[in-house]
Order: sequence, then C-alpha cells, then structure tokens
Amino acid sequence: MKVTKLRPFIPSGKDYILAQNFFEDLGFEKIYSDEGLSIFRMEEQEFFLQNFHNQEFQNNYMVELVVEDLDGWWTLIQSVTLQNKYPIRAKEPTMYPWGKREINLIDPSGVCWHISEAKK
Repeated sequence: MKVTKLRPFIPSGKDYILAQNFFEDLGFEKIYSDEGLSIFRMEEQEFFLQNFHNQEFQNNYMVELVVEDLDGWWTLIQSVTLQNKYPIRAKEPTMYPWGKREINLIDPSGVCWHISEAKK
C-alpha cells in the first residue's frame, strides 16, 4: 500500500480571515476557500485551514513543516513579525538534543509549528 499525501486540518482560531492572511504572507497559496474551509499549498505540501476555534485544542495542536532553507524561513518569519499584523511568537533556529534544528512558531490561533531543517 502506498501513501501519496497527508493533509492536516489546522484550526484557524477566532479570526478565520486573519489566519488566511497569515498563511498567505508566509508564502502559501490559497487554492480553495469558502466560509468553513481553505486549502493552502506550497509546492507539493498542502493543509486545510478549518474555520474552527477551540483554544484548549489549538494550544495543544502541533505540526511539523520540514524545509530546505531554515534560515530563509527565519528571515521571512521575522519580516512577518515586524509587520505587527499577527499575534504570533517565534523562537529562532535552535539545535535540539533530538538532532533537529528548528524554529518554533506559534501561529495566530495558538498552534505550534515546528519548522525543521531537512537533513542534507
């Protein structure tokens, strides 16, 4: 059996439009959207942004995004942070004991994104 794609459902939090704008500012392409669900894509990776708010769930939801240029992502995240448009928090690229270098980003809804560097 072959798996071809895994697409998580990410909660938007209280402000669905703000969440959509945030992911577009990070460079994701919105390929579909209605009042309850949006689909975002970057290259072959996709996720659903669900118009859903449950703060306890959001604060305990995590997703990993593996990228080739972690420092480039950090530069992008810093530029988005400087705009002060989004209630986000981010920790600079850090090497962790489990062998991954990653950025920890808390998105506008409270979801923790582990943006990690692809092994070379």
